[in-house]
Amino acid sequence: MSNPIRLARRVAELARCSRSEAEQYIEGGWVKVDGQVVELPGHMVTDEVVEIVPGARPQPIEPATFLLHKPAGVDLDAAAGAIADLVPPANRWDGDATGIRMLRKNFQRLASLVPLEPEASGLVVLSQDGRVRRRLVEDFATIEQEFVVEVEGSLEPWGLSRLSHGLCYEGRPLPPCKVSWQNETRLRFAIKGPRPGQLRDMCAQVGVQVISIRRLRIGRIALAKMPVGAWRYLPTSARF
Repeated sequence: MSNPIRLARRVAELARCSRSEAEQYIEGGWVKVDGQVVELPGHMVTDEVVEIVPGARPQPIEPATFLLHKPAGVDLDAAAGAIADLVPPANRWDGDATGIRMLRKNFQRLASLVPLEPEASGLVVLSQDGRVRRRLVEDFATIEQEFVVEVEGSLEPWGLSRLSHGLCYEGRPLPPCKVSWQNETRLRFAIKGPRPGQLRDMCAQVGVQVISIRRLRIGRIALAKMPVGAWRYLPTSARF
């Protein structure tokens, strides 16, 4: 029996490449040990059969961004230490057409962007991409978000107009937004930079109580037909 060595060293010997390129093969999901893909360069091997998948390319892994249909009741702040648990591989939406290969490294160091209160459901962004983080954090106030808000009660006279322009939140005047009825019980908001609790407070100011909130869109990126709990990759070419 051979002495155990790191998988990266074995791959470097097989491919006659540098150790860093060997690690890229492994982390890219291109290496099998006894027929099973192993993505950990530090995995120890002895006499196992190690093979590099035909067509493999040693290249750095692009940072990933996930779009999740968050269920109501999930507190993203409380889950900050275990964000990856919100996007288990089994919940990848079968309508994901990006073609992005699912890799272990995609699920590390994810950050939740664009706040959504725990009681709300809908589109959330989880990313390890610094460019996406900067865009959504620095330009948060200028990116339009779309919500469907189910309400009960009687809207005050001119209530729809007041929702669109003329209300305050936490002592500050709110900028104009677009509000319309989707049906008899649901209001549709197109609004920039909403803060947690703001939509509920706005509705209360015009005489209606919020039953549920669902976010449909952030900038140009929509929830689409993803079911609750499902996720998909954000295409690398997509822009918010």
